[in-house]
Amino acid sequence: MSRERVLIVDDEPGIRESLSGVLEDEGYRAEAVGSGEECLAKLAEQLFPLVLLDIWLPGADGLETLTEIQKIAESKRPTVVVISGHGNIETAVKATKLGAFDFVEKPLSIDKVILVARNALRRHALLRENAGLRREVESKYRIIGESVPMKALRRQLELMAPTDGRVLIYGESGVGKELVAHAIHAHSRRAGESFVEVNCAAIPEELIESELFGHIKGSFTGAHENKTGKFLQADGGTLFLDEIGDMSLNTQAKVLRVLEEQRFEPVGSGKTVQVNVRVIAATNKSLEEEIARGNFREDLFYRLNVIPFVVPPLRERVKDVALLADYFLEEFRSAYGRKEVSLSAEAVSALQLHAWPGNVRELRNLMERLVIMSPPGEIGVDRLPLGSGAGDGGRAAASGRFETLEEARKAYERDYVLRTIEAENGNMTRTAAALGLERSHLYRKMKTLGISSPVPRRSAEG
Repeated sequence: MSRERVLIVDDEPGIRESLSGVLEDEGYRAEAVGSGEECLAKLAEQLFPLVLLDIWLPGADGLETLTEIQKIAESKRPTVVVISGHGNIETAVKATKLGAFDFVEKPLSIDKVILVARNALRRHALLRENAGLRREVESKYRIIGESVPMKALRRQLELMAPTDGRVLIYGESGVGKELVAHAIHAHSRRAGESFVEVNCAAIPEELIESELFGHIKGSFTGAHENKTGKFLQADGGTLFLDEIGDMSLNTQAKVLRVLEEQRFEPVGSGKTVQVNVRVIAATNKSLEEEIARGNFREDLFYRLNVIPFVVPPLRERVKDVALLADYFLEEFRSAYGRKEVSLSAEAVSALQLHAWPGNVRELRNLMERLVIMSPPGEIGVDRLPLGSGAGDGGRAAASGRFETLEEARKAYERDYVLRTIEAENGNMTRTAAALGLERSHLYRKMKTLGISSPVPRRSAEG
């Protein structure tokens, strides 16, 4: 039987005593006070999932008290049911607009009070569960990083996520383009609707049209039943087209038409389906180069490239490596029950100097491997399986061993430039001055070292 706490607020002692007895008999823990001021004081001290609040009270009346209750933090805010012996439609409407769950008139029906209390507490539990799920989603799709590029990316996301503008996310494989797409959806006005993902590179060309638009039974060989396409599944929400650069020209033309008209015909159907979908696309290719080669439609590019995002590779986010390593390490320590596994300071330094050709995905996989395979204790640099070639940079840098002097010079020069950019918060004029270089020389140096500009430049806009 439930032992939820219920706070009764009524200036009549008889009502307080009667309601307390009824609710206690139903298994609730009831407390009662006689004024709005006492109610607010109680709520400041203890958590009450439900408040039964009388309208007519000495001092602050019920509606004034309800207004103050709505200012309480969502995680601690109770569900409120308003009760009154002088109820009318106007008062009920006003109480509802102020956030009351329900309105009950006196003389109170015991059965109705019990039913309303049960429904109100069920609603409160659902709201609490939803809030927990929302926090879980926000944590799962949290963008981690304190580097200049990631701070800029988060600011850009805050500005455009609440809009319906189409987004094109650029970045190498493994940088977290899908994470950014999820974060945009989670912070948008469509957050309560579906987020539907399509990997354009993973679906055969002959099936991609059916996957996107659906089909009717018998429309082609193997179509044994009707299929709902991704565009319709995402109606009202967000459709994420990952690796859009791998989509065939024929399918590109049909996607362009949907973006322009927000309607389409499922394969084999003569009926038009209307949808309201926000499209986010991502690519690890240069679409401008693909356009020049005749592999990508220029008109589709401009339709998608309304808001371009560039997710920088991990090698340009040295400051974030330790944060991400710690985040993933904790994730897998909890998942596998290996709380005793940790990284030494030297190991962290080696991770920061590693080239990370696989980007964040490579780092995450490495942390999982270390947690699973390492014995309890601290993990030293000698136990980091960072591979060879480009991946050997971290181990070589940490130990001071390089194949050639030129290799060592370039590695440390690159790291020094990156750290100076971080120290100057991405300001290239100040960075050039700090390094004793002309601004134009700095850009040439960055190009030589394989460092892109920390501020993404929009090559084209739609």
